[in-house]
Parts: sequence; C-alpha cells; structure tokens
Amino acid sequence: MPRDVTVILITAAFIGASCFVDRCKTWNGLNKGAKMLNKLLPHLLLLLALVSVFLGIVSPETLMTLLGKEAGGLGVLIAALVGSIALIPGPIAYPLAGMLLQSGVSYTVLATFITTLMMVGVLTFPVEKVYLGVSITIIRNVLSFIGALLISILVGVLL
Repeated sequence: MPRDVTVILITAAFIGASCFVDRCKTWNGLNKGAKMLNKLLPHLLLLLALVSVFLGIVSPETLMTLLGKEAGGLGVLIAALVGSIALIPGPIAYPLAGMLLQSGVSYTVLATFITTLMMVGVLTFPVEKVYLGVSITIIRNVLSFIGALLISILVGVLL
C-alpha cells in the first residue's frame, strides 16, 4: 500500500476515534484546522509557484552546480546563508525542500537550509533583541548557526 494512503487511513482512524470520544471537540478542531489551512494556502501556493518558476528558469545543471553533491562546501554555505536570512514558515519550507530534493539537491544542503531556516533569525533579530537583548540574541544566532552546520555535517556523514 502506498505511504500516502497509509497516512490517510491512519489519520482517518484517529479522527474517528477522537469523534467517538468527543464529537464536539473533534468538529471544533477540524474547523480550526480548516481555517488555518485557508490562511496558509495562498502563501503556500505563491511560494510553490515562485519555486516552480525558479526551477523552470534555472537549469538543472546550474542548480546542481550550486546546491548539488558536487557543490560541496559552497552549496552548504549558500544554503546556510539563504536559510539564515529567509523567513519561511515550516509548513511551507518542508514542501519546498521536497521539491528541491526531487530536483537533485543533496540531503546535506537541504539539512543546512532547513536547520538554519528554523534556528537562525537574521530577519527576526530586531524583535528578538527587544526581548532577549542584543548580546543574547547574537549568541543565540551564532550558536544556532554553528549547530545547523554541525547537523549538516552529521547528515552528510550519515547519508
């Protein structure tokens, strides 16, 4: 059985069990999830369209030169910088990573991109410094960047 079908069946079973326990809470949760999806969907579709246009414009050879296995450290560095600066929520970043993976981008580069995207906040620096202070914000971002690079090295070794 395909993995997608399995996930759908498991999800349906859990929703059925939840409905059996408390129909009202289940319905409210499904409604809340649908509203969240409606808010996220335009952004997701826009990003997927932009990535599709980008992948259509940039040749696979160029993409592999910059981000593929043969890019080595340069590909990791590019991914780390883009991930550190970009402000993309996880539900949008993961499908984007999937599209890049299908285009041949290496796991190491994707691990670097996703971890820096989630852990390093160049664009969120002004907000963070208000709550944490400048020195703590800098320390947090530097340690997160180093941690992301260590994770990418680990992924590179394991995969």
